[in-house]
Amino acid sequence: MPTIVFASPKGGAGKSTSAVILATEIAARGATVTLIDADPNRPISRWASLPGVPETLTVVADVTEEGIIDVIEDAARRSAFVIVDLEGTASMMVGYAVSTADLVIVPTQGSTLDAAEAVRAIRLVRNMEKATRGASIPSAILFTRTSAAIRPRSLTAIAAEFAEHGVPVIATQMHEREAFRAVFAYGGSLADLDRSQVSNVDAALRNARAFAAEVVGMLPAAAAADAAAPARKVA
Repeated sequence: MPTIVFASPKGGAGKSTSAVILATEIAARGATVTLIDADPNRPISRWASLPGVPETLTVVADVTEEGIIDVIEDAARRSAFVIVDLEGTASMMVGYAVSTADLVIVPTQGSTLDAAEAVRAIRLVRNMEKATRGASIPSAILFTRTSAAIRPRSLTAIAAEFAEHGVPVIATQMHEREAFRAVFAYGGSLADLDRSQVSNVDAALRNARAFAAEVVGMLPAAAAADAAAPARKVA
């Protein structure tokens, strides 16, 4: 079953938020999902301790560098989708997890400094391809915390530079939304949020669903075939 890995050598890029949003949106459509919390700060484990975790979603934590490949492989046998949230640094654990991935998503904010860190993550993916002498590992940049109303020139220039160098960019951006933060405060998924307490939940849901559909559509044909029924529900 397909494994989607979120990796970035820079903390605060939106890895954990994007991983939870993707996992809950896929699980909400009936697919089984294992979400592996391999970030030492345990943001996903704290979210999972709150009420409202979808019934079809399992969170696994306390993952070690030596055991992460076994954990991912075991999860792939039990779930239609495996999503891995890695620590915000370059490490052997990150390399091991990337080597198992059907898709690596590299979240980045739209600044030159953040983009440089994203390039480091893409380079790590390419190095893992060489080290394992295996098939290519698909990867893509995800812009996070962007404005839904304004597209700065700097962001446009960075996206153009990625395209010029052949680095895929996910068309759907994860906008700066109170609802995305609120999920970590209240638990559950976006659909569970109280609209009287959290603003623009519906806009966040549209953003999240577009993101989930695009990611599932990016999975390699063989991986997508393994989770064909859940993928059709998401798309």
